[in-house]
Amino acid sequence: MAAGGLAGLLPAQTQLEYALLDADTSQEKENLVYQYLKKMDSRERDLTVPELGGDLQWLNTEGPISLHKDLCGKVVVLDFFTYCCINCLHLLPDLHALEHQYSDKDGLVIVGVHSAKFPNEKVLDSIKSAVLRYNIVHPVVNDADATLWHELEVSCWPTLVILGPRGNMLFSLVGEGHREKLFLFTSITLKFYKERGQIKDNNIGIKLYRDSLPPSPLLFPGKVTVDHSGERLVIADTGHHRILVTRKNGQILHTIGGPNSGRRDGSFSEAAFNSPQGIAIKNNVIYVADTENHLIRKVDLELEMVTTVAGIGIQGVDKEGGANGEEQPISSPWDVVFGNSISGNQEDDVLWIAMAGTHQVWALMLEGGKLPKGSDLKKGVCLRFAGSGNEENRNNAYPHKAGFAQPSGLSLASEEPWNCLFVVDSESSTVRTISLKDGAVKHLVGGERDPLNLFAFGDVDGAGINAKLQHPLGVTWDKKRKLLYVADSYNHKIKVVDPKMKNCATLAGTGEASNVIGSSFTQSTFNEPGGLCVEENGRLMYVADTNNHQIKVLDLETKILSMALPILNPEACDVPDNLPVQREKIMSLPKLPKSAPNIQLPSLTVAPGQTIQFLLKLTLPPDSKLNEEAPNSWFITAEDNTWLLQGQCLSGEIRDVSCQTIIPFQLPRSCLSAEAILAIKVCLYYCSKGSSACMMKGISFSQPLQIASTNQGSLTQVELIHTFLTN
Repeated sequence: MAAGGLAGLLPAQTQLEYALLDADTSQEKENLVYQYLKKMDSRERDLTVPELGGDLQWLNTEGPISLHKDLCGKVVVLDFFTYCCINCLHLLPDLHALEHQYSDKDGLVIVGVHSAKFPNEKVLDSIKSAVLRYNIVHPVVNDADATLWHELEVSCWPTLVILGPRGNMLFSLVGEGHREKLFLFTSITLKFYKERGQIKDNNIGIKLYRDSLPPSPLLFPGKVTVDHSGERLVIADTGHHRILVTRKNGQILHTIGGPNSGRRDGSFSEAAFNSPQGIAIKNNVIYVADTENHLIRKVDLELEMVTTVAGIGIQGVDKEGGANGEEQPISSPWDVVFGNSISGNQEDDVLWIAMAGTHQVWALMLEGGKLPKGSDLKKGVCLRFAGSGNEENRNNAYPHKAGFAQPSGLSLASEEPWNCLFVVDSESSTVRTISLKDGAVKHLVGGERDPLNLFAFGDVDGAGINAKLQHPLGVTWDKKRKLLYVADSYNHKIKVVDPKMKNCATLAGTGEASNVIGSSFTQSTFNEPGGLCVEENGRLMYVADTNNHQIKVLDLETKILSMALPILNPEACDVPDNLPVQREKIMSLPKLPKSAPNIQLPSLTVAPGQTIQFLLKLTLPPDSKLNEEAPNSWFITAEDNTWLLQGQCLSGEIRDVSCQTIIPFQLPRSCLSAEAILAIKVCLYYCSKGSSACMMKGISFSQPLQIASTNQGSLTQVELIHTFLTN
């Protein structure tokens, strides 16, 4: 039993800390720590950590780990963390560096002790996703009931506790920013106990959870936005450390950076990001919140170049700012949105930044101008706009006196009577507004009145303070309906807020963390959605369904969650840019056997620019299996209407017939005829399980199109169903 918990360390460690402040050389510091360890080691019986409960769930290990058996002979760093907490995330690079320098063979083991703040964080699958998302490669134990937290009397996140080889407590470090001490204490502790022959070099059974996962086109996408035309999406593919620009059918136009993290400007293939989150697009320029690089990046789609416009690449602690962007340190920017200064002549001359790391909202001046309650600012200046930097839920008429708690999403309503920024403040579980007239910060929904209570969360529809959210991360304004949509991330829901009435209600999701595309919004499910956006015309909403590794598409008029956006690699598709290329592609497509049936589909009325999603559902004869080595494929033709095929994905592979294949097709904006026929053809090779006989089979679906000038909706789904019969 730990006598007095961490309090038992306090007198001696405080004395050491003061002595270290007076030490001039690294040798003096090492000697002080060495003498401290001699003293602490003799008190081992008083300061032993209790055994971790045998029924706790573990990640990144082959099985449960015993502190006093498996970790006997190791110096152990216990990291008490909760994955929502930005300060805990700031600590991870220090731990990565430490485990890079010392392995279990050297005698060091880091153990993450996950002690949840929010109910959703107690669920093992949620922690699994966080372990993957933040590339945590050491053992993690789910201390869901905070048993060890209470035993040691830990009081805040993050807290590090360093143990000697007998489970004896030696040091504690509270909060972030102690890298130098962490390395000093750990290195001298390893040296001290090695000299006494108490360090063992055995391996701990590490089994990384990430190694068991199949590849996925997207990995923890954090944010999504749509351009003014509604034709292009920009996706922060956060886990792949890249930005994707796609057509609205999911076909990739640009891949920028990835798949590995890094920090590099340059061409799209040279550029590197580190867990990018927020994105904002205007014409052919994208701004990116490059979160874990602590940078704001600019992506020029015409020049195909990435540059840095704010941040210096290391975490800043400055809470005022005011320097030129490239010289101004910033901390964990999480979202960005365009806005207008109050005196500028140009539209979108400010980039607003949700600076999660310092609990503030900042501004980057894209042109010279003036901010509310501010003086004239030059182009390129990056500075704090609202938030004191204290982690609070404090509203105030003076923006610098207000307090935020990890603001993670921004959206702008520039029209009257709103003329404000909407801010989702994740750690206070609130939505707030910042007036763009005078900078006043006000409450909209969620949380409670006490500015220091960051635990007023829940899942309650209602008005103002009676509504409850749980760690919301995304927000978007619907200009058409004058409504606000919120990604209520830890409740796995999308909420809708009427800012006039301060009413908050569930729009989509059941509250269960899963991946169901139901017949209605309220039957569909999400898993920690992190971002969302609405088309300019108000028809479609796109949701970054982060832990499901998908972008989901919600039709706000029909209230149907129509699909998960298929992400189509350009190299997997034949995408003609002009008609001559197109004819060559068509000539190279496979010919179907003469016996292939041709199924006539009912005529479909569509509009220029509309997306059709063909859902291919094929069944093989009993006791047959797909020949995976053969070129099983689908392809699209339109013999007398080749104008239909311009810029389309004309073919693709079929890898598995047990699940449906999604074939997207978008009609051109400019249609040359009021009628056309599209053919979707399939060529399959399958074998009988009982013999070596292999058959080539085909099927053609003929889809007549009636092209109307009136809007038929943005998306139509057509099922292509066929069962192949035994010969």
